[in-house]
Amino acid sequence: MDYKTKKLTATGMFCALAYLAVATMRIPLILFLKYEPKDVVITIGGLIFGPLTSFWISLIVSFVQMLTISENGILGFLMNVISSCSFACTASFIYGKKRTRSGAAAGLLSGWASMILVMMLWNYLITPLYMGTTRQDVAKLLLPAFLPFNFIKGGLNAALTMLLYKPVVTALRRTRLVPESRIKT
Repeated sequence: MDYKTKKLTATGMFCALAYLAVATMRIPLILFLKYEPKDVVITIGGLIFGPLTSFWISLIVSFVQMLTISENGILGFLMNVISSCSFACTASFIYGKKRTRSGAAAGLLSGWASMILVMMLWNYLITPLYMGTTRQDVAKLLLPAFLPFNFIKGGLNAALTMLLYKPVVTALRRTRLVPESRIKT
């Protein structure tokens, strides 16, 4: 099997695992906000294959989520893609520049910070549309609800990614879906 076929196969597997994570592991945290570990799977895919892979996994999983289990329609889809990409693509991009443990940590911390900042803005802009409320009402929720939620979500994503990345890469190397030279951990 050539590299492109292996990458496509692995990407499909990451899409399936990310969807499984969102469909079966939703944990209510604050108000209507739920944590699910799909971004961990999306990020691991990006750390292995690059930020563009993170983008595609985010897009595909969010689309399937919108069609099957989401209650927020196209706006939920948009928010899911923005949230996942701000974390996973940032982490993957930075790790791609420095493929070491410290590069992974820097990427994950940057992805965490990026997700918090990006989602504060997008929650202010989009949340009033699907909550059916004013921006002023949402602004009142930014610090007591959205900020802590995104802080917790990003922290859990970063910690779980650091914990799971090495075993996942090792398993993929053993199955030869990822060549040894592609990943330098």
